[in-house]
Amino acid sequence: MTIDPPQTLTPAAQSAASGTARTDWQALFDEIAAGSAEREEKRILPFAQIQALKDRRFGAYRLPVADGGTGASMAGLMEQVIALGAADSNVAHILRNHFVFVERFARNPVSAQAHFWRDQVAQGAIFGLANTELAQARSGEKTFTRLVPDGAHFRMTGAKFYSTGSLYADFVIVRARDAQERDVTAIIPTRREGVNLVDDWDAMGQRMTGSGTTLFDSVRVEPEEIIVDSAGTGYSRPYKSTLPQLFLTAVNTGILRAIVRDASAMLHKRSRKGFFFAAADTPAEDPLLLKIVGDLSAQLFAAEAVVAAASHAQDASLATAEGDPALKDTAHHAAVLAAKAKLIVDGLVLQAGTAVFDLGGASSTLRTQNLDRHWRNARTVASHNPALYKALALGKLAVHGEPLPDKDFF
Repeated sequence: MTIDPPQTLTPAAQSAASGTARTDWQALFDEIAAGSAEREEKRILPFAQIQALKDRRFGAYRLPVADGGTGASMAGLMEQVIALGAADSNVAHILRNHFVFVERFARNPVSAQAHFWRDQVAQGAIFGLANTELAQARSGEKTFTRLVPDGAHFRMTGAKFYSTGSLYADFVIVRARDAQERDVTAIIPTRREGVNLVDDWDAMGQRMTGSGTTLFDSVRVEPEEIIVDSAGTGYSRPYKSTLPQLFLTAVNTGILRAIVRDASAMLHKRSRKGFFFAAADTPAEDPLLLKIVGDLSAQLFAAEAVVAAASHAQDASLATAEGDPALKDTAHHAAVLAAKAKLIVDGLVLQAGTAVFDLGGASSTLRTQNLDRHWRNARTVASHNPALYKALALGKLAVHGEPLPDKDFF
């Protein structure tokens, strides 16, 4: 595992991270934003930034106040994800699987072990995920990672890819197959003997999310750390993959916000006329360039609005208990809005990632500007789930009344 030297946060950010300014998340996000372009250019892993969020217990944001959180709604959380995504989309993306875990297991614990996990979240711990295996695509088998009995304990062996967030996490969530051929989940400390987190993620964007390989070499697993799929475990709710997809759409909305921020800053920095035939003496007064920024700001408003609408629908779905006849409908409605939000936001942010270069000409493409990171990161986030198939499903719903698929990561 490659670990970069720790970075130093300013006293203001350290004060925020210590909890003395718990209601002012933006101060910490601004501090994270200050070094994001350099980290992305030099591939400096954001360990210090994640630690600051841990210290301030940002991962407990959705826990009830009595359990150490803020009691925020899902809509409230997505507002913060957008803000953090604007600061550093890598850092926001790292926390995606953590917040899904909190929703499925920690907010409403149903066992002594789940109460332990909730308490860990309340203390600042971060949970990562090691779910998908590269061999799945080749063989069609669901998982090769195995959990076998070993006396009073179990041993887990296997290899996972797309382990987003696990490089920075205190615990990792692992999907495996047990001796009875059941799908099970093991939640174990990342520092346990036999767990090897490999920093081999090689995508063009979101380069610091730690989304590479996790290896398990006969890792000891305690019985209470194992969850068998059943009612109340978080995996049994309909359209359970809506939240992780909505989270990514919020991250892309954050990238769009960063593009608007950087577009405005670019015009302020350019003091001379770009072309002799330009409509104004300075770029900041050029009506054509101002129109570009105005369009981008309107697009950001649209993106934020659709994420908010999808987030409120997710709140309604999560508020519907298992066994309630209305759950299927509320969950489906939330899935529909999340799919529509993805199509809208992904299209807007990818267009914006190109439009920003119309503001600065060739000089805006310099590596020192690093403006291409916005498009690369947004394209990588958008590629996690296929927009074409979501549009197809939405078309079937509109024309034939056919519900969206409720399986895996649609």
